[in-house]
Amino acid sequence: MGFSLFVIRFSPLPQKQRLAFRLLGPALNVNEKRTTNNEKRIAAALLLGLLGFAAQAQHPRLPARKPGLEPAPLQTEQLTQDRPAADTARVFSLQDLAELVFANHPVVKQAALLSETARSQVQQARGGFDPKLGSGFDRKLFGGTQYYNNWANELKVPVWPAGIDLKVGYERMVGTYVNPEHRTPLDGLAVAGLSVPLGQGLLIDARRSTLRQAKILVDAAEADKVKQINEIWLQAAKDYWNWYYGYQQMLLTREAIQLAETRFRATSRRAVIGDQAPIDSVEAQITVQDRLVQLAQQQVELQNNSLLLSTYLWNKDGQPVELPAYAVPQRPTLQPLDTVALRGLLDFAESRHPTLLKLDAKIRQLGVEERFRRELLKPTVNVSGYLLSRGDFYRPEVPAYYDFGRNNYKVGVDFAFPLFLRKERGKLWETRLKVQDATLEQQNSRRVIVNQVQARFNALKAYEQQLNIQAQTIENQRLLLRAELQKFELGESTLFLVNSRETKLIELRLKQESLRAGYEKTLAELYYYAGTRAVQEQ
Repeated sequence: MGFSLFVIRFSPLPQKQRLAFRLLGPALNVNEKRTTNNEKRIAAALLLGLLGFAAQAQHPRLPARKPGLEPAPLQTEQLTQDRPAADTARVFSLQDLAELVFANHPVVKQAALLSETARSQVQQARGGFDPKLGSGFDRKLFGGTQYYNNWANELKVPVWPAGIDLKVGYERMVGTYVNPEHRTPLDGLAVAGLSVPLGQGLLIDARRSTLRQAKILVDAAEADKVKQINEIWLQAAKDYWNWYYGYQQMLLTREAIQLAETRFRATSRRAVIGDQAPIDSVEAQITVQDRLVQLAQQQVELQNNSLLLSTYLWNKDGQPVELPAYAVPQRPTLQPLDTVALRGLLDFAESRHPTLLKLDAKIRQLGVEERFRRELLKPTVNVSGYLLSRGDFYRPEVPAYYDFGRNNYKVGVDFAFPLFLRKERGKLWETRLKVQDATLEQQNSRRVIVNQVQARFNALKAYEQQLNIQAQTIENQRLLLRAELQKFELGESTLFLVNSRETKLIELRLKQESLRAGYEKTLAELYYYAGTRAVQEQ
């Protein structure tokens, strides 16, 4: 009821009464004017007291009036463009993140295992050329008769060129029922010779093909390793700039709350002394409360962004660590790139991009496979020749005709050739199709990579233009806000317009920080699509 009486008392006067007051104004009693002003102030104080009681559990209380209270200023420095740099001891820079990710992150360590795995496969392939030492012994004695006593020893050494096998051995096969063609002297028989493929396997065989392909796969594994590390770094950089944007949101909202609270206190004091409508203080308090709600939501988002960034932080012992609560992000450097830098990135992408390197290694591997498959179309012709001697050839009393010489030898020739070669021709056909497929994929990938690099560069240039325009827009909006505040001081504007101007300025500043974060994320994407992960030195 008190509120309704207040409205009735201060409702606008009819036009005729206002005109009468203007005409009779000089004749009004001065004491009556003072009484009317005092009544207005008392009624305003009562209304503000009721409003303050209703909002007591929310935020600032109206200050008590004191004798000689002057109006509080509304003009303040609004949302400064650039804040002083934070304490460098608290700044967690992008370079700090890169050092931790590249040194300790499990995915980076896991990617390093790809190269080690490929090298282990090379070592396995080299095993095909390891010398082999073999020995076998068989003896049969039955009914007092020695059926056979066989002892065979062999050292076989594969030789890389021409697929030659070097063989040195010692055989002793004696007994009543030993096959005469295998029987040796009682002192045994020494063997030394070669086995040479003259047809299939002369230029390349399975052992050499496997080793060459394994060596090429090391290059493919290195490219795959770089690609995986680039991917994890791209995501880490994006999450870092998301954390930066969330931090800037919180700072801007805190500053906006301070401005709103200053305006609320100033409006309240002015309402108490009767220089401003009391309802304006309600609107000022609503602005404070709305921004407090925004701040609470942004603090949760910032905490989540910090947790997401912490997933990339590991110590040297492989234990996860958390981002300190006091850590703050660096300011974006907004490093500009020109066409010369773009040309360098394009050249790097076309020659050293991990995707293209991996496809190039695949094509070279298939080239080795194709060469081996062509070799299998040849007939198998293996020629072997061994010199023979008695097992005790090292003794000087051994007759010359039992020693190594041209009259003591063993030779052999093996020949084989499939008549239709359907299996071999089918394998060769399949390998050639794989080579064509990998070549076409490489051509397409190169075109896609170049276009992606160019697209990200164009996006960076668009960001540069937007940031320049955004800075000018913010300055113009700041001028509008200052002008609106001056008009408000003169009584020619309303608090609603002041809040609208300020809210628009906050939105523009938030958009500016969003553009800065977007620029840095696009720069990280540009480096990623170029096949590198350049980190800006701070």
